[in-house]
Amino acid sequence: MIEIISASRLEEPEFWNASALGISLRRLSFEARLSAHVAFSNRAGLPEIYNARISPHNRSDILVFVHDDVWIDDFFLADRLVAGLQAFDLIGVAGNRRRAPRQRAWRHVGAAVISDDPADLSGAVAHGKNPFGRVSSFGPVPAECELLDGVFVAARRQALLDRSVRFDPRFDFHFYDLDFCRSARLAGLRLGTWPICLTHQSRGTAFESPAWINAYGMYLQKWGD
Repeated sequence: MIEIISASRLEEPEFWNASALGISLRRLSFEARLSAHVAFSNRAGLPEIYNARISPHNRSDILVFVHDDVWIDDFFLADRLVAGLQAFDLIGVAGNRRRAPRQRAWRHVGAAVISDDPADLSGAVAHGKNPFGRVSSFGPVPAECELLDGVFVAARRQALLDRSVRFDPRFDFHFYDLDFCRSARLAGLRLGTWPICLTHQSRGTAFESPAWINAYGMYLQKWGD
């Protein structure tokens, strides 16, 4: 069984009828292996929502942590996830093969907003208000990575339990994904990109916002670089 885990500020009816993820999951209702756990009208940080599902009491084999503004364009999602998690412990749709000091996002080389060398990047994500948006291709897929884009990350529940890997609640939105990837790598888990077709309605992080600056400071304090 595969559990899609998300959080939304929308109330339940609006989520299912108006959000990208809600409409996508309704379209995928034919797939018996998929279930959804969504925190509606949510004001909590993502780690709180995500960690609650990394539990011995949850019987889902695969956990998918995904933003609610994501269109799932791929109706073979379940098959992609099963195949990807036979190759890696964690998979995402975009990532970086290396980690650089003072990195501010998975695709950047350091503290500046400068994209890493394309040779170090992997994956593809579409962007747009509607499904099947314009594709941003970062590099060949699949590829083993050090960091994954937090818009969509999947893992086998038991692998996270066995290695005691969790999301750090200090990072309620910004840097939760980089921190999670580093924790997973420190625990010996393998990360990689996998071909899964998504369209993300957002273009990315609001760099230099007060919340982002605060999270970046906590991230550097925790990891040192």
